[in-house]
Parts: sequence; structure tokens; C-alpha cells
Amino acid sequence: MDAILSADPNMLIFTAVAIIVVGLMFLLKNRTPTALNPKMDYTPFPLESIEVVSHDTRLYKFSLPTPQTKLGLPIGQHISFQFTDSKGKRNQRSYTPITGDEVLGSVTFLVKVYKANVHPKFPDGGVMSQHLDSLKVGDTLLMKGPKGHLEYLSDGKFTVQQMRKPLETRKATHFGMIAGGTGLTPMTQVIDAVLRDPKADHIKISLIYANQTEDDILLRSQLETYMKDYPGRINVHFTLDRPQKDWPHSTGFINKEMIADHLPKVDSANHATQIFMCGPPAMIKFACMPNLKELGFDLQKDCFMF
Repeated sequence: MDAILSADPNMLIFTAVAIIVVGLMFLLKNRTPTALNPKMDYTPFPLESIEVVSHDTRLYKFSLPTPQTKLGLPIGQHISFQFTDSKGKRNQRSYTPITGDEVLGSVTFLVKVYKANVHPKFPDGGVMSQHLDSLKVGDTLLMKGPKGHLEYLSDGKFTVQQMRKPLETRKATHFGMIAGGTGLTPMTQVIDAVLRDPKADHIKISLIYANQTEDDILLRSQLETYMKDYPGRINVHFTLDRPQKDWPHSTGFINKEMIADHLPKVDSANHATQIFMCGPPAMIKFACMPNLKELGFDLQKDCFMF
């Protein structure tokens, strides 16, 4: 102690500064860099690989800046894509990846390609999905994020930022989910986070997943693996518009009876039952909202639409 007190003050200051600098260098060196920054403009990401899942569905894997870079996307949020077409028009669409910060160096999106002249109501098809379908390995795509109004935290807690309202924190003990087509991707993001969370082993998940045909069901093996690996914690019920014979699940549009039978009951006292929805606007407007309201759910406090 006497030696320290008698030491040159300048030397003590130099030593303290040196320790601080070394400590900061250590922290910076060991900090995992992130690819997304909400303050940055659109950034190009190179396409690393394409995997054909079905006749109209692809897995697009994009490289992040370094093999050690994490995506930086909060659970429950999405990323905006942008490209300029041949007429000079900028086109933007939002997509939720099926991988997150647990995967370093890359990000993967599951995309259904809506081609032109297939559906009579949408003769032009999907502008962004067709652009993605035209990309080759090595091409780049402009991305920006994170974006979104929901962030899942842990132990059933999540925040909701609605327009012109203060940030709201909710907590669920049972998540009910309704998804249509590619609206499944934000659901799997939350499902994976809940099931991997050691603090959330008491939380249950019930999902109704709607599609046109059995071939249209996305990530079916992953959903079935969830039910096998987490028995009693997650249940998935399918409904199809055009099923084959001996289809064991539901047929037709989502209705009041289907929701009552396969999703958790409303918890008006604690709002511990939370319903997430993502899918075609008509499904949300006509099949989800009116039936949930009729079953007693508060659309503002008990529900969230991605």
C-alpha cells in the first residue's frame, strides 16, 4: 500500500489508462458483429444458395458480412427487401427469416413464388417473389431491418409497439396461433424461441395452419418434430381447402368452431392467452377477427397480427 502511495502519479494514471484500453480492446474483439442496423439504409447481401422445396417454394440462403456475424434480428420482427425493376420502380416487401441470431454467417428465408398468369385474381403474380426466383447464386439483394411491432423476450413475455401508443409488455402462458401459407414463418420464429427457452417450459402453444392443398404445407416435418420433441407443449392442427381422401384434419376455411376446438380459451382476467395471426388479408379480416371476437377475445389486448 505504501509503495502505491509513493509511486509517481503520472505512472499510476498511465497504468490505469492502459488497463482500460486493453479491456476495451478485449471486449471489442470478442463482441459478435451484427449485420442489421435500423439506422442504416438498404444493404446488399449476396445469395449463397438456393434449395428447391416444392414446385413453387424455395429456401434462399444469404451470406452475412463475415462467418462470425450474427443477423441482429429480434424475435418476432422481420426484414424489408428492395429491388428496382426494369421500369425504374422501387419494389419493397417484408419477409421473416427462418433462421435468426443462433446461426452465424448467414440468414435463410422460406419463400413461396407467385408466378404471373397462374391465379386469375392476381395476373401479375408476386413482384418480389418472382424477382427472388430470378436471382442466381452470387447475386445480391438489398435488405433493411429490423422492422416490426412485436419483440418476444423470454418466459412468455413480449412487447407490442402499436402506432401512436406507448410500448406495451404482455405475458402469455398459452399462445394460440393462426397462420395461412407463408404466414407460418413468424410463427416458427416465436415457437422456436419459446421451446428453446428453459424459463418457458410451462408455456403451451396451439397452432392452426391453413393451406390450399397438402403439398402447400410448409415446414411440415419441422412442425411434426416440435410435437414429437415437446409432447404436451405444442399442438398443430391443419386445415386444407382441397384435401385428398382420408385427410385426418379439418377441411375449409378457419371458422369459429375450429378456433374453439384447437386454440386456447380466452383469459379475460389476466390476458394470459395471446393469439398471433399472420396470413392473407381476407383470412385475417373474415376468418380470424370476427370469430375471435365472438369467442370473447379482446382484439386489442389478447391478439396481435404480424
